[in-house]
Amino acid sequence: MSRLIRPAIALLVLGLGACASAQPVGYQDDATDNRRPLESERDGRWSGYGISFGPYRAGQHPSGEQPSVEQLREDLHLVDPHFDLIRTYATNEISEDILRIIREDGLGLRVMLGAWLTRDHSTPNQMAGGDRLDGEEVEDDYESRFFNRQQVQRAIELANEYPDVVWAINVGNETQVYWSDHRLAMDRLIEHIKWARGHTDVPVTTADDYNFWNKPESRAVSAECDFIALHAYAMWNSQTLEDSIAWTQEQYDIVRELHGDDLPIVITEAGWGTSMVDYGLQSELIVAEAGLEPQIEFTKRFLEWAAEHEVAHFLFEAFDEPWKGGDDPKEIEKHWGLWYESREPKPAAEWLMQHSPRLDELERSGG
Repeated sequence: MSRLIRPAIALLVLGLGACASAQPVGYQDDATDNRRPLESERDGRWSGYGISFGPYRAGQHPSGEQPSVEQLREDLHLVDPHFDLIRTYATNEISEDILRIIREDGLGLRVMLGAWLTRDHSTPNQMAGGDRLDGEEVEDDYESRFFNRQQVQRAIELANEYPDVVWAINVGNETQVYWSDHRLAMDRLIEHIKWARGHTDVPVTTADDYNFWNKPESRAVSAECDFIALHAYAMWNSQTLEDSIAWTQEQYDIVRELHGDDLPIVITEAGWGTSMVDYGLQSELIVAEAGLEPQIEFTKRFLEWAAEHEVAHFLFEAFDEPWKGGDDPKEIEKHWGLWYESREPKPAAEWLMQHSPRLDELERSGG
């Protein structure tokens, strides 16, 4: 789960550097009124199988040492036979490497390209969750505002350069839900979404927790999006494994009813952790067992449900990421991967390797 991710702004801005050319001075309301369709089929079959792609290995970090091109190629070839889509979270120095490898190697993957947005303002009496008192003056954080615009602008450039690979742009991750540590004013999020839609042809959205998308005020955001990107973690929301899919279906239906049947919903994070600690927020919120067997059972049930209802999705996530979370090596944020950080498959990945629709497609084509 990505609620604890906040890249170091200054380092990432340096990482974008000269590659983020033609910076916008001000945002314009030039987005189209027509929603762009999501690519939903390939070779005559529904193609909504996706996975979140965090390629950082031991000692690597989004604002530190980066994966090499060879490591990225290994990871992409590992997931390619089993998924149609991957999701990235920020436009940084490896983003173009990922897109270029997919194109050059002729992989079947399409990318939901992320532009990370962080809080770009503060107030003298900041309230919990990022709200402000009525009439309270907003103090801009200009470094963060520049960072956010750099992120969106670079995502636009990459989408325009790699239209054959970029499936959609995701502008901001969990910037609106009440518990986020990087909440952004809604009007500023909408400006970024409009800017992306006004300068690309690919679908554009913002990803957030179900506990934002189920609120009436979220319709102001969904009105500017081509689809809703929904996070729904049964495990984090005190659900048992037995009840996990029914709970996921319930959240999906609530959001669909609020926003209308004509707006597609993609589940952009759902998964099951394989390790956790017995203290803190994890012990308070999680009632189900973390582990390899529960993960494989959830994965089977979730993929069966998603295929039956043709719900495009991104399992969370491809690989364990030891850089996340606290110092305890058992901390759950480090252990959502279907593969270990070593790239050895967990049982869920081993099962997937035998049953994925993409693998069947490659075998039929001789790939």
